[in-house]
Amino acid sequence: MNDIAAKLEQRHYIDGQWLTSKGDSFVSENPATGAALWQGNSAEQAQVNEAVAAATTAFPSWSRLSFQQRSEYIASFIDTVKAHQEKLGETIHLETGKPHWESKTEVAAMIGKAAISDRAYKQRTGSEFSDNAGIRISLNHRAIGVFAVLGPYNFPAHLPNGHIIPALLAGNTLVFKPSELTPLVGELMIKCWIEAGLPPGVLNLLQGGRNTGELLTANEAINGVLFTGSSKTGAAIHKQFGGKTEKMLALEMGGNNPLVVAKVKNAKAAVYNIIQSAFISAGQRCTCARRLILLRSAENEKILALLKTATKNIKVGVSDDCFIGPVVSNAAAENVMQVAARTMSLGGSEVLSPLRLDPSKPFIQPGIIDVTDVEKIDDEECFGPLLQVIWVDNLDEAIAVANNTRYGLSAGLLSDDENDWDNFYQRIRAGIVNWNRPITGASGAAPFGGVGASGNFRPGAFYAADYSAYPIASMASGEVELPNQQSPGLNI
Repeated sequence: MNDIAAKLEQRHYIDGQWLTSKGDSFVSENPATGAALWQGNSAEQAQVNEAVAAATTAFPSWSRLSFQQRSEYIASFIDTVKAHQEKLGETIHLETGKPHWESKTEVAAMIGKAAISDRAYKQRTGSEFSDNAGIRISLNHRAIGVFAVLGPYNFPAHLPNGHIIPALLAGNTLVFKPSELTPLVGELMIKCWIEAGLPPGVLNLLQGGRNTGELLTANEAINGVLFTGSSKTGAAIHKQFGGKTEKMLALEMGGNNPLVVAKVKNAKAAVYNIIQSAFISAGQRCTCARRLILLRSAENEKILALLKTATKNIKVGVSDDCFIGPVVSNAAAENVMQVAARTMSLGGSEVLSPLRLDPSKPFIQPGIIDVTDVEKIDDEECFGPLLQVIWVDNLDEAIAVANNTRYGLSAGLLSDDENDWDNFYQRIRAGIVNWNRPITGASGAAPFGGVGASGNFRPGAFYAADYSAYPIASMASGEVELPNQQSPGLNI
């Protein structure tokens, strides 16, 4: 894996072999510099079919291994990741634009995933046995089959890894398609699995964009899709599988996430939590706060003023002393600026305009827009460093505004009053609900997912074990016996 970032190549990994294709060409670029990191051709129908067939062929032998045997492969993979963690961190940094410090945290999350997934499988999908009058009653879990894993660009290693490890532990085989914006990270992950000795066909790699993803999800031989990405794409996949009850869908999508500020004494602490919630990863986390809901008070006016100053002073760049790097592409940057302009045209009031620091590069100084007086604000996720402010009169109104969205991923409350928290927690509609903590903070040892347009009630992280296997309930006797008392109407 030496000098991988310098290679300009495209390869698919199918049944233990690296293959090329003649599909549409595409290039992955460093968003900070525009330098090409990787280039090649998308997988076509033939490669998709080959990858699914390889996973299908590998499934019987892989699923028949014991859990301990599969766990040993996972442990070997983690050892490989540790051996190459500097290279992985560097590659994530180059391909996403994240500062080094943040890329390193992503690799650390990958490493921690194995132990969490092992514990989750045993807790969520383990085995139970009992004996009742000579009848053995058992509960076991069985792998589902072949999964398509569709990865996002914002966490190109950690998030697909959060599907891959639980699915492999359960005995499934996989076809992985990374985001077309981060193919190099995807390739490097596969090379780690190869070095770990994973058998051919168990995990296959297809590179490409939307068309490749659609070809993969349309393959009738796959048993399910594990997806992380936009609500629009997730909804399209859900529609595609409408009526196909035999397919497992786990959809982790975005959110128009609210952060409510009620009564807070420490204004600086409040601002720190707001910035961590709204602008970390350049606003490119599905859990980022998109709406800041402030209860009217002199204290919260001060908090907003301090937030404006602190946001204006956020250091943007690629060095390790920067808080955020660029968004993933110039197209993404332009979308943020267009959303800001459209919001202003609808009646939004400028608190702090987002600033494109270089018109040729996707670096954005975060923006804040007051939308309190906007009658029909778009209920959309703007995937970037742009925060809406809404003023309300009381906590009841704040909760109503917070819940006024078709999404339901993350939400949070900043308040020193525990009664506020009790009220908020009972009534807010979201899968991740935090108190006096950034709403981007989610533990891998807990379920991760949302409701509404944010997911389909298949949360990941600790609950990924749930969609990686299905339960089998059994009653068994050593021989066929006639009961002492037969059912009414029978005399055998």
